[in-house]
Amino acid sequence: MKNLVSSILFSFLVIAAFSGLARSDGSSWPYADETQQQRNQRMDWWRDAHFGMFIHWGVYSVPAGIYEGHKVKGIGEWIMNRGKIPVAEYKEYSEDFNPVNYDPDKWVRLAKNAGMKYIVITSKHHDGFALFDSKVTDWDVVDSTPYGKDLLKPLAEACRKHGIKLGFYYSQAQDWCHTGGSAMRVPAKGGWDNPKAEKIDKFTAAHSGHWDPAQLGSMDEYIKNIAAPQVREILTNYGDIAVLWWDTPRDMNKERADMLQPIISLQPGIITNDRLGGGYPGDLKTPEQYIPATGLDYDWEACMTMNDTWGFKSYDHNWKSAKTLIRNLVDITSKGGNYLLNVGPTSKGEIPQESVERLKKIGKWMSVNSRSIYETTASPFAKLSWGRCTKKTYINGADLYLHIFDWPEDGKLILPGLKNKVQQAYLLENMKKVKTDSFADGVKIELPSQPLDEIDTVVVLKVAGELEIEKVLPSANAQGEIVLGAMMANIHNPGYGSQAKTETVNGKQNIGFWTDARSWIEWPFKVEKEAEFSVKSDVALIDEASEITIEIDDKKYQAKLSSTGSYSNFKTVDLIDKITLKPGEHRLKIRPVRGKWSPVNFRNATLKSLRILSK
Repeated sequence: MKNLVSSILFSFLVIAAFSGLARSDGSSWPYADETQQQRNQRMDWWRDAHFGMFIHWGVYSVPAGIYEGHKVKGIGEWIMNRGKIPVAEYKEYSEDFNPVNYDPDKWVRLAKNAGMKYIVITSKHHDGFALFDSKVTDWDVVDSTPYGKDLLKPLAEACRKHGIKLGFYYSQAQDWCHTGGSAMRVPAKGGWDNPKAEKIDKFTAAHSGHWDPAQLGSMDEYIKNIAAPQVREILTNYGDIAVLWWDTPRDMNKERADMLQPIISLQPGIITNDRLGGGYPGDLKTPEQYIPATGLDYDWEACMTMNDTWGFKSYDHNWKSAKTLIRNLVDITSKGGNYLLNVGPTSKGEIPQESVERLKKIGKWMSVNSRSIYETTASPFAKLSWGRCTKKTYINGADLYLHIFDWPEDGKLILPGLKNKVQQAYLLENMKKVKTDSFADGVKIELPSQPLDEIDTVVVLKVAGELEIEKVLPSANAQGEIVLGAMMANIHNPGYGSQAKTETVNGKQNIGFWTDARSWIEWPFKVEKEAEFSVKSDVALIDEASEITIEIDDKKYQAKLSSTGSYSNFKTVDLIDKITLKPGEHRLKIRPVRGKWSPVNFRNATLKSLRILSK
C-alpha cells in the first residue's frame, strides 16, 4: 500500500499548480499568448524530425490477444474491454508481466538506426496500468509485477545518451481499472465490472471513507486523485520530456481538462497533441491509421502500426512490407506531416523480430536518403503520378528531392510546372549527375535505365531563386477528353477498415481493394473553355450491382454499376450524360452509396467535351 500522506501531498501540489498557472481570463492553456515566432521555435525540432517511434506496452502483452482460450477481436491493448475481463481477473495478468529481456538501450539504438528522432511510450494506457513507480496507486509495474522496477527511468537515460527526444503517452480519461475512469462509470454490461463493486484498486479503497459515497466513481475525483497526480509524476521524475501524448478524450469537459492542462508547464516547451478534450487544440493533429490524402492545414502526425495492432498480439501476422513503410514515411513527409510508427513489445520486454527486421530495412534506406526527409517541408507540386517530392528552401534557391516510386520505362521523368532554372541535378545515393531540360510545361529529367532503389530512388534538383511553380492539373487533350487516371486520384480512407489503393491489373493502374464504403476518391482538374461534358469510367466488379454518387463541385449525380464478371474485366460505363462546366479548377468526387455498395475497381474517370460554349 502506498503511503497515504504522499497521496494527499500530491493532491495538494496539483491544486496549488492549478491556482498558480491558470490565467486571469480562465484559460489554462500555457501557450494561449504565444506568438507565431515563439510557436515556430518550440515546434522546430519536431517539424524537422518527421519520424518517430510509438511504443504500446503493458499488461495486455501477457494475454496477447487471447482470453479463456479464444482469440479476442480488435487491437491487443483493448483486450480487457473487448473481452469484458473483470478487473480482479485482469489484474492477475500482472503476475506474468516480467520483462526480464527489456534492454532500453537496445530499443533506443534500434529507433535511432532506423532514422527515428523521438520516441513516445505508453506510460499508462486505458487499462490504468502504469509503467512507472506511481505514488497514487499500486496498479503499476513496481508494486504489481515480479519485475518490480520502473520501466521509464532507464528508457529516459538511454534516450539522453543517444540524443533521442522522449515523449510520454498518457490515457487521461479512459481507465478500466480505477474507479471513476471513463467507461468504468457505466453499470455492468456483458460481464463487465460494475464500477461500484468491491473490485477496485487499493488507493480508491483507502480514500473511500473520505469521499461522499454518492461520488464514488466520479470522474472528477478520478482526474483529481489519479490522473492529475500521475501526469505530474511523469513530467517531474524523468528529466526533459519533449511530448505529452493524450488519448481518447471521452467525457472530458473543460473543467476536467483544466485540472490537467496547467501541469504541462512543468516541462517548458513541451509539445502536446489534440486529444486532451475540453476544447484545447494541442499543438498537432493525430490522424490514426491513415494518411490524409492532401495533408492537413495544421501540424500533424500520422500514427500507424506495422501490422494490425498497437499492443502485442501473438497471432497478428499481417505485417506491412518495408516498402510500404518507407513509402508511407515519404508520402507523409511530402504532405508536411510526421510519421509515428508503432512497435508492440512482448511481456518479456522484446520488440517482435518482424518489427526489428522492418526497422533495419528502413534504417538502410534512411542511411542513404535521410537528407530528403529531415528538415524538409511539403511538396510544392500538385500530385505527382510517379512519386513524391520534398523540399528545402533557402534565400536564393531550393533543393527539390524527387522520390521516384514508379521508374519511367523510357528513362525520362517529367516534373510538371517548374519554372525555375535548374542549377544542378544528381542521384542522391551516388551523387551521379543527371541531365535536365526545361520546357514550357516543366522540366524533363534523363534518368538511368534502372532505379538505384526499387522502393524509392531520390533525385536532387538544386534550383535558383524563389520557387516558381505553375499548378498543373489534368486538362483536355487533343481529342477533347480530360482523362483522370488512377495514379492522380486523391484516395480518402478511414482510419480503421480496409484501405483503397492503387494496383496494377492487366498492365494498367486502377484503384482497387475498395471494400469499405467509407472510402472515397477525388480528382482535381482544369477546364480551359466553357463546355458541355459527359462523364464515363472504366470499372470492374463481380457483384450484380453497386451504387455510387458522383459530385462535380456542388452538383451531384447517382449511377448504378453492373457486374463485369471479374475484377480484371473492365468495361466503360456512363456516369453523367451531360454537365456544363465553366473555365477554371474543378473537383470530381466518387463516393459509395452506403448499404448499396460492393467492391469496385476504378481505372479512371473521363470527361469528354460534347459542345464548346465559349471561345
